[in-house]
Amino acid sequence: MSGDDEDAELARRIAAAGARPDGAAEAALCRRLAPRIRLYGLRHLRDPHAAQDLVQQVLLMTLERLRAGKVREPEKIVSFVLGMCRMTVLEIRRGTRRREDLLAAYGDTPEAVEAPEPYALDADRLAGCLQALGERERSVVTLTFLAEKPAEEVAQALGLAAGNVRVIRHRALARLRECMGESA
Repeated sequence: MSGDDEDAELARRIAAAGARPDGAAEAALCRRLAPRIRLYGLRHLRDPHAAQDLVQQVLLMTLERLRAGKVREPEKIVSFVLGMCRMTVLEIRRGTRRREDLLAAYGDTPEAVEAPEPYALDADRLAGCLQALGERERSVVTLTFLAEKPAEEVAQALGLAAGNVRVIRHRALARLRECMGESA
């Protein structure tokens, strides 16, 4: 039996197994096809890591399609795999070109690198603003931000509806912003 016949027989076994994978046939087919895919990747991508990624990607897609019965001619599995290699390499090149174009267009913007000015918080003023809130508003804000509780837990703790907690929190934050001197 020639190499291509063995490949075809393995592909037919994998396709026939369907939902219950034939691990031995899959492993054998992968061992037989991986070196060819790797060579194709080295020749067209010129990077050993990219070639190894190509091997994994193409083998995974091939096995998925064989299992799903989407390979019409399993006896031509080698041609199918080389076609998958060609299409995957084209996709990789398109993605690389898109990334390079985006970096050329937007990669050197100084605003993307500059850190914003740190905001100085006046803790005494915030404490005074919190004290100016009503008891229920202060409880909602404290449980939400200091205890890091979601609205549902705050509602349960205070005997309120979760929607009501969100409204109270929203209004309390607006009052805090106003008190701290920020525009809402």
